[in-house]
Amino acid sequence: MSERKPGLTYSQAGVDIDAGNALVERIKPAAKRTTRPGTMSGLGGFGALFDLKGAGYQDPILVAATDGVGTKLRIAIDTGNVDTIGIDLVAMCVNDLVCQGAEPLFFLDYFATGKLEVDQAARIIEGIAEGCAQSGCALIGGETAEMPGMYAKDDFDLAGFAVGAMERGADLPAGVQEGDVLLGLASNGVHSNGYSFVRKVVELSGLGWDAASPFGDGSLGEALLAPTRLYVKQALAAVRAGGVHALAHITGGGLTENLPRVLPEGMGATIDLGAWQLPGVFRWLAETANMEEAELLKTFNCGIGMICVVAADQADTLKALLEAEGETVTKLGTITAGAGVAYEGKLL
Repeated sequence: MSERKPGLTYSQAGVDIDAGNALVERIKPAAKRTTRPGTMSGLGGFGALFDLKGAGYQDPILVAATDGVGTKLRIAIDTGNVDTIGIDLVAMCVNDLVCQGAEPLFFLDYFATGKLEVDQAARIIEGIAEGCAQSGCALIGGETAEMPGMYAKDDFDLAGFAVGAMERGADLPAGVQEGDVLLGLASNGVHSNGYSFVRKVVELSGLGWDAASPFGDGSLGEALLAPTRLYVKQALAAVRAGGVHALAHITGGGLTENLPRVLPEGMGATIDLGAWQLPGVFRWLAETANMEEAELLKTFNCGIGMICVVAADQADTLKALLEAEGETVTKLGTITAGAGVAYEGKLL
């Protein structure tokens, strides 16, 4: 009788279950650091539990958001600098939640790769945990998918899922009216939108990721990987103080497309482009690509990552509150009759 040939294993097919288990064990301390009132379970179960009553809610409305990081991931992969990309993932979800007036409660991530490298994956998820900790949001679960043949070597993708809550009747936008003041909260760079354009501009410039940044300190790759700012705690503090009528997260579509999303039909806004200084990264992108100002304004945040629409008689108080929370705040303009965003002055 001939000897039976050794059978094929899952590992030989490219999926390492032991590596997945090792990753879960390594990230448990990071996830535990994000524990908040309402958290009920640790990592490893088939589902994650959360107690809304334990979080202090009496009559809650749930709000959900999902997003990714986009092609900013390509820069992280090419440079090997993956430590902060998880902050971007969290920010893109929780900054949207807070615009509805909701407090982010918990977060789940989805990490997919062709070959699971435990150290790389742990660094990414530890960044996710850091973003959760900064926004008061518990990392209560996630999924790691090792899919050989779907992703090239070293490539990966990320998606995030956040759930928040607010008491019934506290949703935003609410009460937006003509004369309301626009308070702009500063960004710290491109955040996580427009990176297909950014990478095209870098290609046109002829610079490598390790070249000195033409608009700041460090390398070009490091500068472009500056993580998206988290506005959650600051924005919620302003909302709870009263007088905030709307919040607009400035993502893809820039100022031109995002602010109208929170305005009632028939209302628009006037923004003074001379009220703040265009950060160097956007000036470099615009000059390198010979970009028109209108295109810049509907592609990037241009230095303003969140806009608070506030009652005119409380604008100064809320500006001071936000500055005390660590924000750089600019009075951008006002709400007007008539749809759309009108600009005065020049950015470029």
